[in-house]
Parts: sequence; structure tokens; C-alpha cells
Amino acid sequence: MKLSFKNITASLALGSLVAASAWAAAPARNHDQAVSRKLTTFNAIVRELSENYVDTLPVDRAFDMAITGLMMSIDPYTEYFTSEEREGFKTMTTGQYGGIGSYIQMRPDSLVYISGPYEGSPAARAGLRTGDLILKIDSTDVTHAGTNRVSTLLRGQPGTILEVTVQRPYATPDSILTIPIKREKLDLPSVPYYGVTHDNIGYIRLTSYMEKSPQEVRKALEEFKANPDVKGIVLDLRGNGGGLVESAVEIVNFFVPKGTEVLRMKGREKGSERIYKTTKQPLLPDMPLAVLIDGASASASEITAGALQDLDRAVLIGSRSFGKGLVQSTRPLPYDGMLKVTTAKYYIPSGRLIQALDYSRRNPDGSVAATPDSLCNTFTTRAGRLVKDGGGLQPDIKVEWPQPAPLTIALVRDNWIFDYGTRFAASHPTIAAPQDFVVTDEIYEDFKKSIDPARLKYDKKCEDLLANLRATAEKEGYLNDSTAAAFDALAPMLTHELQRDLDTHRRNISSFIADDLLGRYYYNRGQIIGDLKEDEATDRAAEILTNPARYREILSAPKPQK
Repeated sequence: MKLSFKNITASLALGSLVAASAWAAAPARNHDQAVSRKLTTFNAIVRELSENYVDTLPVDRAFDMAITGLMMSIDPYTEYFTSEEREGFKTMTTGQYGGIGSYIQMRPDSLVYISGPYEGSPAARAGLRTGDLILKIDSTDVTHAGTNRVSTLLRGQPGTILEVTVQRPYATPDSILTIPIKREKLDLPSVPYYGVTHDNIGYIRLTSYMEKSPQEVRKALEEFKANPDVKGIVLDLRGNGGGLVESAVEIVNFFVPKGTEVLRMKGREKGSERIYKTTKQPLLPDMPLAVLIDGASASASEITAGALQDLDRAVLIGSRSFGKGLVQSTRPLPYDGMLKVTTAKYYIPSGRLIQALDYSRRNPDGSVAATPDSLCNTFTTRAGRLVKDGGGLQPDIKVEWPQPAPLTIALVRDNWIFDYGTRFAASHPTIAAPQDFVVTDEIYEDFKKSIDPARLKYDKKCEDLLANLRATAEKEGYLNDSTAAAFDALAPMLTHELQRDLDTHRRNISSFIADDLLGRYYYNRGQIIGDLKEDEATDRAAEILTNPARYREILSAPKPQK
């Protein structure tokens, strides 16, 4: 028992030391002494509790909470992984694992459903469908086991066979099915789709930065390069949360000359700076390029987009990126654990750091505020365009996506659209190809009929605001006969009516219905193709990439004022 405590506290010491800020020699000694005192105190507390607490000390839970508290005091990217969790981290960086190949989701009732097999996966080939309720895995009842437990049971050594028992809604005659599936070594793609859109634009959707991501991007670019119809490239990094820095540098290299600096990493210690440069001749050094970003584009995707912007090699289109300029490295810990710790900040070619939050400067309540635009510094791209640091990347062309209405949010959040898709798929063996599929009047009316008004709950902001305004007017003495009459007259006009709201927001709701259905029949590839039919960012990119004068204008320094 004492040996376990010693090793765990040693792990805590490592976490404390690697997260400390840079200090001069004397302050460093003071810091080390402070760490030593705290660890001695912590160790004494643990020993006293272990020996004297009235019940048995819940070691795992207590130490996990202590470690979590330490991590939370640093930044959200410094994390501790147990031996069991390391496998999930490996999957994130390699895309490889042994299993059946399917997304799962847990509903509020703690039941776990298949939310989408991967295209070509063992789960898809065996016949698992989106919407199947997982009841058993082999002989283990998992009806309320949660996603972590179900995921662990589904994964395993490639070549082994398991049986998944599911309840399939709307199936006849027997809705309980037991499906044998052979686990395989799965290799998840980071490019789920690429193809030619708008007749002459090569489009690539990159969803993560794994070891194999550059090879997947290269394959698409080589096909586009061999196609004489392709006049420009769109690299879609929306929703891409990042991954491996080396993969980001290699992808930038496809578009810029050998020897070009892509980023610099600077750690705590002097002399720790590391410079990343391209090492190969570019594949497409001159073809017009646009990169799509949004608020979920982070880390390695911001390295790619930011470097290409600073080098005036690509037009950035979309909305401001997330703003993560911190770099993490992994360190081994006792008992096969692992620490992912922030070890450096990265600076893209203009010299700017795009980190949005400074975790070393916290508010009194522990929160971290974003750097206001007024305090951001200005830098210049290679051509002399003005760009700013702090707070993510600002696109060259802004395309804002409207926020969905509260009704739409409720229909997605509470699985109304998901459940309708399950029912629809049970009675429709096929649908039109992704590029041709539309949510027809018939489909939409059928969806409306599937909703139980008594169970659908959504924010009715107009009604709430009017009620609050009336209450405030009464409290402040402004509610009299005339204002009350005005409120009474206004109330019917602002009262929500479900059928009317469904018709008002049909276009937005239909896009979510189409996305759900295309995913069931054509997987992620079909969803992306469907999305491209009404994608303003890709439309704007196509316009710019096929207009050489406009493309050069965006990537050139502004002309001096006379």
C-alpha cells in the first residue's frame, strides 16, 4: 500500500514540475522547496487517512480526484491517462484499433444505441444499423452499462468473434437480433471524402491530424493534379480539432517550397526553441488554394491554416478559429500510465501566437478570460498583409453560419430527428444518391406527424421575454390599463405554435433530417456530399479560386493610400 502511495505522489510531483512557469535560479529553488513541502504534507494526509479514517479509504477515486484537480489548475490540455485510457489516446493519433467499427451513443435513459457504423466496417457488413439498441455483448447485459463499458467490450483482439444482441425498432417479426461479428484491425480515415465539386474545384475534407493524414491528403491532391479540369483546391478544416504537429507541417509542404519555415516551438527553458521547416519539394506549389475554418478548427489545423495564411499561399474562408497555440508532449508514468503535458507554445511564420486564453493569468474565481481584440498585436504576412495574434485565426473572407433556432436544437438534442430516421430507414430500403437527395414535402410532413407535441420541449424565447417584460413593468410601476392592454394584444402574436414553428424553420430542420438519413444510407461520405449542395463557404471558395484577379487581390498587401 505504501509503495502505491509513493508512486502516485511521484506522478503528482512530475505533473507539478513540468507545469511550472520559468523562473530564475533562486526562485526555482524556492519553487522546488514549495513543491517538496506540499508533497510531504499531501503524503502525510494520505497516510493519516489510510490509517485512521473510520472506513476504508477509496484509494482509486480519491487519487483520481486529486490528479484531476491538479490538471484543472493548469490548462485543459494537460491530462493524465490510466493504462486503460492509453489505448484510446493511441487510437486518436494513429486511427487504428481492434473492434467492430461503429459509433455509439447513450441516451438520457442510460441506454446505448448504435449511432452509425463506419463504412465498410465489420459492424456494417454484419448488418448492425443506426438506431439499434444494444442489449448484450456476448453474455454480458449492457442495457444500462454506459458508453465506456460498451466500447471496452466491443473492442478486442482482431480476429476474435463476439455476439452483439440488439433490439431493432420497427423490425418485424422479431425485433431482438443476435449478430455475430468478427473484430478487425480498423484504420479510421482522416479524409472521409474528397472529390471534384463545382465542376472544377478539388475538395478535401480533413477531420483530424493522424500519422497517416499526409498520405491521405497526398492521394487526393495527386488525383486532382492529374485532372486537367481541376483549377483550384479547397481544404476543409472545419470541425478539425487537430492532432500531430508533424502531420500539419507535412501537409503545408504540399503547397510551399522546400525549406520554408512553418512554425517555431518555444518551451520554458532557454534554448528549447525548435523550428519546423518543410523538407520536400511541393506537390502543388501554384494551384489556387482555399482553406475553410470555423470555431472548432484548432491546434494542428490552425498550424496548417495559419502558416498558409502567413505565407500568402491560401485564402482563409469561414469564421474565427478556436485559438489553441499550445503544444503537448507525452511522458510515461508508473503502472503504465501516461501524462500529456503542455510543454511549449508555437508561433507561425509571421511570428504570431494564436493562443486565445492565457492559463497562467487567471481571474480571482479561477476562470480564464480571452484576450480582447484591442490588446492583440499586429503582424504582417510575407506579402505585407496585416494579421493579428491572440484569439485564433481571422479568415480573409468571413462566412458566418446562422445559429439554429431553439426548436431545431431540441429536435436534434432530444433525438426526434434520430428516431424519425430509424423509423424511415426501416421502411425505405434505398434513397436517392447524396447529390440528388432532398427532403421532399412528403418526407417533411411525415416527420411532423412523428412529433408528440406533449413531449417536445423547446425554448420559447418570445413568450419568455414578453412574460419577463410584463413582470418587470409591474415591478417598476409601468403596468397600467393601457400597457396591460398592449401586452395582451401582443401576446397572441408572440405565442409559439408548434406546427407554425416547424414550417418557419423547415429549411434548417430539413438539413438535419437529410444529414441523418444520408449518414444511414451513405455514411459520412454521403453526409459531406449532401452538405456541399448548400455550403456558402465552399461556394465562396469556388468563386474566388476561379477568379485569378480576385484571388491575387486577397493575397496581396493593401495598396498605400494616396
